[in-house]
Parts: sequence; structure tokens; C-alpha cells
Amino acid sequence: MDDEQNKLPELKLDAKQARGFLSFYKTLPNDTRAVRFFDRRDYYTAHGENATFIAKTYYHTTTALRQLGTGSDALSSVSVSKNMFETIARDLLLERTDHTLELYEGSGSNWRLVKSGTPGNLGSYEDVLFANNEMQDTPVIVALFPNFRENGCTIGLGYVDLTKRVLGLAEFLDDSHFTNVESALVALGCKECLLPTEAVKSSECKTLRDALTRCGVMLTERKKTEFKTRDLVQDLDRLVRGSVEPVRDLVSGFEIAPGALGALLSYAELLSDESNYGNYYIRKYSLDSYMRLDSAAMRALNVLESKTDANKNFSLFGLMNRTCTAGMGKRLLHMWLKQPLLDVNEINARLDIVQAFVDDTALRQDLRQHLKRISDIERLMHNLEKRRAGLQQIVKLYQSSIRLPYIRSALQQYEGQFSSLIKERYLDPLESLTDDDHLNKFIALVETSVDLDQLENGEYMISSSYDTGLSALKNEQESLERQIHSLHKQTASDLDLPVDKALKLDKGTQFGHVFRITKKEEPKIRKKLTTQFIVLETRKDGVKFTNTKLKKLGDQYQKVLEEYKNCQKELVNRVIQTAVTFSEIFKSLATMLSELDVLLSFADLASSCPTPYTRPDINPPDVGDIILEGSRHPCVEAQDWVNFIPNDCKLIRGKSWFQIITGPNMGGKSTFIRQVGVNILMAQVGSFVPCDRASISVRDCIFARVGAGDCQLRGVSTFMQEMLETASILKGATDRSLIIIDELGRGTSTYDGFGLAWAICEHLVEEIRAPTLFATHFHELTALAHENANEFNTKQMVGVANYHVSAHIDSTSRKLTMLYKVEPGACDQSFGIHVAEFANFPESVVTLAREKAAELEDFTPSAVISDDAKIEVGSKRKRISDPNDMSRGAARAHQFLKEFSDMPLETMDLKEALERVKRMKDDLEKDAGDCCWLQQFF
Repeated sequence: MDDEQNKLPELKLDAKQARGFLSFYKTLPNDTRAVRFFDRRDYYTAHGENATFIAKTYYHTTTALRQLGTGSDALSSVSVSKNMFETIARDLLLERTDHTLELYEGSGSNWRLVKSGTPGNLGSYEDVLFANNEMQDTPVIVALFPNFRENGCTIGLGYVDLTKRVLGLAEFLDDSHFTNVESALVALGCKECLLPTEAVKSSECKTLRDALTRCGVMLTERKKTEFKTRDLVQDLDRLVRGSVEPVRDLVSGFEIAPGALGALLSYAELLSDESNYGNYYIRKYSLDSYMRLDSAAMRALNVLESKTDANKNFSLFGLMNRTCTAGMGKRLLHMWLKQPLLDVNEINARLDIVQAFVDDTALRQDLRQHLKRISDIERLMHNLEKRRAGLQQIVKLYQSSIRLPYIRSALQQYEGQFSSLIKERYLDPLESLTDDDHLNKFIALVETSVDLDQLENGEYMISSSYDTGLSALKNEQESLERQIHSLHKQTASDLDLPVDKALKLDKGTQFGHVFRITKKEEPKIRKKLTTQFIVLETRKDGVKFTNTKLKKLGDQYQKVLEEYKNCQKELVNRVIQTAVTFSEIFKSLATMLSELDVLLSFADLASSCPTPYTRPDINPPDVGDIILEGSRHPCVEAQDWVNFIPNDCKLIRGKSWFQIITGPNMGGKSTFIRQVGVNILMAQVGSFVPCDRASISVRDCIFARVGAGDCQLRGVSTFMQEMLETASILKGATDRSLIIIDELGRGTSTYDGFGLAWAICEHLVEEIRAPTLFATHFHELTALAHENANEFNTKQMVGVANYHVSAHIDSTSRKLTMLYKVEPGACDQSFGIHVAEFANFPESVVTLAREKAAELEDFTPSAVISDDAKIEVGSKRKRISDPNDMSRGAARAHQFLKEFSDMPLETMDLKEALERVKRMKDDLEKDAGDCCWLQQFF
């Protein structure tokens, strides 16, 4: 930014222009979301609050601001170079997603809006955003029409993907946390959401607005009248390819979703652009087609990149993105990571192809070489259909098309166990797409129409042999060039001057073709000049002159050149129109090549890691366990400084389906539980996983509650955030989900936190029964595994097991060493003070902490049997000397509190009340005689 700062363009406006501009600026409507730029030809400006925002955000200083006008009318302004404008546009529309961008052109007091873009609708800025950058993700606009009823809320959802030209509809019931909406927004990669103004203002929608904020989606309010279904089928008939009947049937199957779709059509102005007609697809979107992920899970599992990543391997996308095609593969990978599969056969089909590529290194390397030369076919077609493209784009499509035979022959070489699948998925479609009725026709069109020899000079033109009219003009042009050339030679010998050296021929000047000699030569031929020629001008670089013959030939040449250019233009348009008719073929091709690219990229990752990945076994959700042997966290092990210690995770139904994991901070609990989630997500996307062996029962949803992030910035306390995220787990999870919880209950007092954690665990074990990894500091929770262990109750049916991450303390030096191994059984001591030593706390603080801890802790060893390793573990703190004792005591304490709350204090006098309370207290003390848990209160 610093060099940008030094070359801030000058704000060059005279007083009159400034006055005109200020009067126009005052007429603009107030829109806090809009960032407005004004195009001043060689630079741009922004004004008012926008200027301050840009100066602070992008120049990191307010010294970049200039004042326009004087006194109370003065307007702070900032000027921005062309490059800087592109940077800001990319950041606002692709990264921040909380502003709209407007561009005005004009002068004086006369300006008009020429481009307007939002994070969901980048249409008019595509040339700016993706001229030099690949498009990594396709933005989607969603419209929601919530209908609140007694039993919850029905949501009508419509979406439009303007890049892929897809419209979608969905309708579903949702809870008060809008968990379904959130997983739909994540899966679709939504960047902007339309809501009716009335709904936005209602109190029920507050949690919905929070869900949009969590997902980084911009909220756009529209009038309720825009959510209408009148004429919708008729409008869709124009946009959607194919006949109107299936469209009508699809729309009639929904109650409120069509209203949402109607609002989208008018917001994105789809009908005003004829290039959209007949080019859209429409589909029903089902919540159950993919694994559901909410924004908390996406963050906890680091699925997509974040600006704060230290390097690209920090995120799963960054690590897995080894795609070679320009842009297409990246976008598909982005989508796949947000939409892991649920169908065992489909997952296995992807894994089969990855395995074929892993096993055959030569095939893999061969295909990657060819795919590197494939352009972004999707975007090229999109631009052609939008009439934004020229011959250059056609040539790029041609260059991609002629690589296909190489890709085909590479795939034909493969003779391994999956050759029939590869034939069915890639070879057969490639064959039908490239035959003489399809792509070969396009290749022939380009080869006959485009002058491919000129490409080396960077010229994209129609070859003159393509059209008789064009070739006649080309011949005429060449004949005139010859005549002019011989006239040049003739004149040189008449004037007795060497050709080109002294007598030059200039073309394309303001006078057309002219002769030029230097001022030094001029005196020699002055006489002839004045008699036989017409002198046009005399300047430092010489004297320009002409005669009637040259003028006539020059004029003819200009006329033919104009005609030739117009003819070229017409033919280019004709070639583009013909090329657009191949759009269906290119779209199928793009889909197939990007899929091939992503699966190749998975294979490349699996085989190029220092410890190779393995293929997981995939089972339906109601069968099998989740077993990861020697599993690692793919992103953590990819960091340079990490020597990763693998761990086993065995979630076994009836035995260890619910795991409580204790152990010291920094001991690796968080990494361990996250890596289980990441491994399952990778497997369901169709990738190999970083394990020695993996067997996975398909999960329909991953819930992750890991660490409270930056919610304080939004005025939500850590504890409140914990509770909100946990509430969405308790509401949304089923026995087919995977639940990952880290350190629940830390945001409040120890007793509250422990009570909540215990209650939540019991609910998860008894009601939800999903495989769960629960990492905690509350060692007391480990008693869950032994509660009623002797009676065969429901908890045992799920299977609760204790695990801990191990650390070693040297008894002499009291030094702590993290072993990063996950082992069966509960952790038998707390390591907080050792970790403080680890962090070099002052000795006096550590000593005092030890004394205090010793006062609080009373290790009363009551034999507690661990269900995995039958070992005796010293149970810590008086509070849970024995789980049965605790529940008896708690019931008695509850009775005491009930008696107290039932006392009619307002009608009793003080003395009588105190006596009654003393009696109750004595009774409680008597009952505490045989209950250790109650004794701690006296």
C-alpha cells in the first residue's frame, strides 16, 4: 500500500467543476451500505463518509483525505488510482460482503450511475474482479420468505447462481435458531440474502439476522409486494430452457417459496437481459441431499480460507486445492467442501476414481499436464453468452478443445480395476462430446474462420480466406499497398533521394499517407517541392508533403481499410453467434473436466504427503462404527514446524459412542477432536484421509462447538455464544450426526458451568444418542461413564467412555512433558499449575497456587472402576466422593430448598421464621451424617 500512498492521483477540479459536483452530490439518496466511486477518466474519487472509510481501511491514514469546496459545504474526498480501485472492489465484493459498490460517470453537475454491484450480484464488475484473478467461488443470492406459525416457522427459500445460471426452490420447517436456514446458506455459498422489510423488523427475525451475520451474508431488504408469484411461471418460461410444463409442475409443488423466487427475479433484473432467455436451469433444493454444516462447524474444522491464515495449508480448502484448470476446479472444490455427500455409492464412486489415480502415477502426472492447459471454460461461455467476449475467448475455447484428444488417450491407457467406471464417467461422454456433430464442428469453425498464424503477434483476426467479400477487400488492400510502394520508389528517384533513408512514407497521420524528409534535406529539393508537390506542414521532425496521386491512393486505401475492419467485425459477431450454439456442449465439458480436476487433486494430495493418506471404508449411517486408526489432522501436520503424533479414535456403538476427553491444556484435546471431524468430512467429500486405517459410518451433520470466537465484537458474551451454539446442537442433532464439543461451560462460574456440562452430556447420551467427542476440564464429568455402571441402563446402550490426553510429570524436577497421546481412562490430576510453570509464571505465584489448590482439593480415594481399563482411579474433590451418594444428597438438598421456598415469610414474624429455618437446618445436618456429599456444606 505504501507505494500506492505515495502516488495518490491529484484531485484536479477547478472551482466551477467543484461547485457543480457538490450540488449533484447533495442529491444522492442516503445509503449507508453503498460505497460510491466517481470515474474521472484517469483516476477515481470517493467522497464524504465513503472517503473516510477508504482512507482508514485501505490507506490506513486519514492524511489521504482532501477537502472539496470550502466552509460548511466542504466535502472530504479521496482519489484512487485504477489499480487501487480494483483492489478495493475485490475486497468489498468478494471478501467483506457488507457493502454495495456504485460507479458513476459524468462531469460537472451531470453524473449517472453506470455500474452497481453487490456481493451476490457481481455481474457488472466481473471484468474488474476477474480480469487478472481466477474466480474461486460463485456467489449466490438467496431470498427467504419466513412464515411464522404456532408450531415453528415455515421458510420459503429461492436462490439464483448468476454465474452458473441456476435457479432453485426449497421449503422447510425451521426451529427458533434457524439451524436449517444456516446449513442451507453454508451449502449454497450464499453471499447476499433478500428478506421482506416487515419480516426484518419483526422480533422473531432477530435470530435469523444473527444467523446471516454468522455466515457472513449481506442482508438486503425488499418490499413485501416484490415477493409475489403472479406471472412467475410465465417469466420462468422465458428464462428456463426446455418446455414450460415441468417448470409449472415444480412451482405448483411449493406454497411460499415461489414468492421468494419472484423477489429474486426482479432484484437481479434477469428478464431485462435477453442473453438470459432460455439459458437458465431450475431445480428443487433439498436439505437432505448433503451433509449439513453450520458456520460454527465450518470455522471449527477450518474448511474455507480466512484472511488471518498464516499460510495456505491452514485451511482444508488451501491444503486440498491442487487443481490445475483455470478456476473451474477451484470452484467445484469450494462447492464440494460445503456439500459433503451422504450416498454411500456416490462417495465410493469418487473414492474409486481417486484410487485409480493414486495407483497409477504416470496417468496422474499425464492428466495434470494436460489439464494445466485448459482455460476456464465456464467463465468463457458465460462471457460469450453475455456478449462480453471476442475472438480471444473463442481462441481460448479452441485451445482447450484441441487438448481433449490427449486427455482421452491418457485415460484410455488406464487398465486398472476401475477402468469400466472411468469409461462410463469420462471416456464415453468425451467421445460423444468431441465427435463431428459436436466439438469437432467447433474446432473446424475456428480453424477455417480465425487467422491462427497471427496469434503469435498477439493479433486475433478473421482469416481472409473465410469469406469471399473479406478476401476481395484484402486483395484490393494489398494491390493499393503495392501501388503506393511503387509511387514511393518513383518519387525518390525523381527527387534523387535514397528511399526510406531520406524520403520516408508515413501512413495513418492526420493527413493520411504523406511523404516526409528531414529539414536538412529540404533546401536541396526546395524548388521541386514548391512546383510539383503540396507542402502540408514543417516541423522539427521534418517536412510533410504530398501530391494528387499519393492523396488519391491514400484515400482509396483508407476506404478499403474501413470496409475491411467493418467486415471483420461483422464476421467476428457471426463466429461468436455460432460459438454460442455450442454452449450446452461446453457446459457438460466444463462439469466433467472440473470433476476430473478435483479428483486428480485429491489423489495428488493423498500420494504426495510425507505420510500417505488411505482410502476410508464407508458404511451407511445406521451400520458400523467410526474407527480412525493412526489419524492425523491434515492441516496441522502440513505446518513446517510440526512433528505430528497420530492417535486412534474408536467411536463404537454401545461401548465408546460418547467419549469424554480430559487432560491438560495444550495437551492436544482440541486438535484431536477436530481432526476426527475433518477426517469424516474429507471422507464424505470423496477424498482419502490422513489415517493408517479408517472406517466411517456416514454422518448427516457435523455439529462443532469449539472455542468462542470473536463474538464479543458483536456484543455477545462468550458464555451466551456457548449457550446459543449448544442450543442449536440440542435442537438440530440426531443419532446420525457427529457432535464435537470443546470446553463447554467455561464462560461462567465453575459450579454453573459444571452443572450445565453435566446436564448437556446426559441429554446427549439419553436423548440424542449421536457419536460425540466431549473435551472438558471438569474431571468430575468422567463419573458419567460409571454412573449406574452396574445396572444395564440406557446410557450403557450408547456407551460412554473416558479418554485422556497424556502428559508426563517428572517427580524430581516437577517438569511437565506433553505426550499428545490419547489413551483410555480418565485423567487423574489437574495440570493447570504445571502449565503456568511451563509459561514461566513467577515462582511465588506458582507456590501460592499450589497451596490454595491443596486446600481445596481433598483426594478421597473411592474406588471408581473405569469401563475400558479396569484400573482404580483416585476421584478428585469431595464433591463427588460417590455418584450414588451425590444423587441422594442432591435430592435431600432439593427437599430443603423446597421447604424453605414454601415458607410464608410475608405472614411470619422474624423470630418464628429464624426458629423454623434453624429446625430445618438441624434436620439436614442430621441427615448429612451418612452422606459425604452433604457434609461439605457444613
